[in-house]
Amino acid sequence: MSSLANAIKRKTHKERSQPAARRKYGLLEKKKDYLLRAKDYHKKDKTIKHLQSKAEQRNPDEFYFAMEKAQTKDGVHIQRSTEANKYTQQELLLMKTQDAKYLGLKSRTEAAKAEKLKDSLHFIGMAPQNKHTVFVDSAAEAAAFKAAQFFDTPAELLGRTYNRPRNAQLQQQQAAPSAATTDRVERRKASAYRELSQRLERQQRLAGLASKMAHDKELMGKGRKRKLAGADGSSSQAVFRWKRERKK
Repeated sequence: MSSLANAIKRKTHKERSQPAARRKYGLLEKKKDYLLRAKDYHKKDKTIKHLQSKAEQRNPDEFYFAMEKAQTKDGVHIQRSTEANKYTQQELLLMKTQDAKYLGLKSRTEAAKAEKLKDSLHFIGMAPQNKHTVFVDSAAEAAAFKAAQFFDTPAELLGRTYNRPRNAQLQQQQAAPSAATTDRVERRKASAYRELSQRLERQQRLAGLASKMAHDKELMGKGRKRKLAGADGSSSQAVFRWKRERKK
């Protein structure tokens, strides 16, 4: 029977709108809006009454040693919270672990992007890694071998490992790039090398920060340790030695 009762057509529920004469006051307040407003009002009223009660019952001779370092600004008490008592040792250790993992992730990302840029760029002044080997049948052919004639390219372009045009291509007018095109290519190459240098520098800096955070995390761990060297005004990290403990 419940299914039949649900199948009966009912009158569509409609919210009463604001009368036209009161439209200037905005939307008509519904019961859910009134409940929110009433709860907020009673909460604030309860807080004010509680503070008034505490002020009336206050002991003028009340004293705590923390009052000696307490400060007020424009009649408002300033709550002192330092990093030492704000977080526990476990919370600080967890935050340093998460930060070190994030820095390690960013360092690996920068290294991957730099490696991708290296693959797309041709380093000037470096010895080419690839070699082109030509096989001949006799020593006489090897002595008379001419690379410019074999590759069909001018002798000045034999040192290129990329974009080495043939003689027929150089004879065509469209094969010779214009000055504007060459300048644009050089600017793009310089920009790519600059980006590669910045990414390598950023990757090294992130890796150093991640290493330092991992070092600090180990120092915050358990175990007796003794400082051997470093951290005495120098830029090098301190070197610690932990006491050897017997493994159970």
